[in-house]
Amino acid sequence: MAGNVSTPGATVVSRVLAVLYAFDNGHRRLGVSEVARRTGLPVPTVHRLLRELAAGEALTRGDDGRYVIGRRLWDVGRLAPEQTELQQVASPFLSDIHAATRATVHLAVRDGMEVLYLDRLSGRASVPVVSRPGSRLPLHATGVGKVLLAHAPEQLRDAYLAADLRKPTVHTITRPDRLRRQLAAVRREGHATTEDEMTLGACSIAVPITRTAPSGPEVVAALGIVVPTLKRERTRLLTALHVAAQGIARSLP
Repeated sequence: MAGNVSTPGATVVSRVLAVLYAFDNGHRRLGVSEVARRTGLPVPTVHRLLRELAAGEALTRGDDGRYVIGRRLWDVGRLAPEQTELQQVASPFLSDIHAATRATVHLAVRDGMEVLYLDRLSGRASVPVVSRPGSRLPLHATGVGKVLLAHAPEQLRDAYLAADLRKPTVHTITRPDRLRRQLAAVRREGHATTEDEMTLGACSIAVPITRTAPSGPEVVAALGIVVPTLKRERTRLLTALHVAAQGIARSLP
């Protein structure tokens, strides 16, 4: 359940937020009864709030009667200072990588226990890619996610590896001991790779974007490429990523 606010005294704002937070990466389209179940709110209340949110373009109602996040809400979310600044700085570097490789390029950050995709430039249509700007995916199943998990605080990393990890494909690595070794290699070698771990037919390679902070180097994001295979162009792709990541880091304030 996304959040139960059925207790007496819940404010209008808390109920509106509960309705909005009912939507996530696994629940992109929801009907009235589904939102009511995920929030614990009465159906009439949910129906009224959904109608008002749709009138304000925060949500959009489809022909099937179900709701999705509206463009206005997405536009507001993109105003988050750190993400907007990072995305603006990184944008020309992503374009350069895309032009040089014709592959799908990702810019991502860690949001709690998930990887949040800030930007994506699409590459070859034959490579299956499930990410899109604003989407969240498992850290352990993606190249950018593995980079971010490898450089996350140790306490968070331990908690993540102790959880019941999703297995999107038969190739997804979910054994904690194996993941620990892989994450240690990511920190040591400076990049992460996946092969058919998020979707079959897609491999990825990713590197950290590291900024110098008063307390020392700080990984603020990850930059990745998705291709059909890493066997032939691994070195070239990795070089392009490192050059771009360094350029982004130098351009950050």
